Amino acid sequence: MSARLDNLKINYKIWLETKEQQGILGDKKCELLRAIEETGSLNEAMKKLNLTYRKTWENLRKIERELGFPLIKPTRGGAEGGNTVLTNEGKIIIMAFEKFHAEYDQIIQQGFEKILDDLKLQIK
Repeated sequence: MSARLDNLKINYKIWLETKEQQGILGDKKCELLRAIEETGSLNEAMKKLNLTYRKTWENLRKIERELGFPLIKPTRGGAEGGNTVLTNEGKIIIMAFEKFHAEYDQIIQQGFEKILDDLKLQIK
């Protein structure tokens, strides 16, 4: 039995939600914000992450409504096309998620390994 326990790993997601437990923004949406920052384009970010335009746009607007501030600033194209940049708040959100993962991923992994070791002692 413990051989199968050795095959386990922890996987988790974090997200922000309202007091009513309505999800607002999590790791996946933060990944979208990072892709927008990297590509300078909402369309390119969506292509990179294989997302549909309408649902993604609706999700971004919902997040902005819930948070009370814009995360992106799109500009319409001219001869060279439009672009999308993150607002300062959007950049701060990315940094907050990155800081959480940098500070706590290892702690969560260590906690999981301790629980797994305890299980191995109790289940033989």
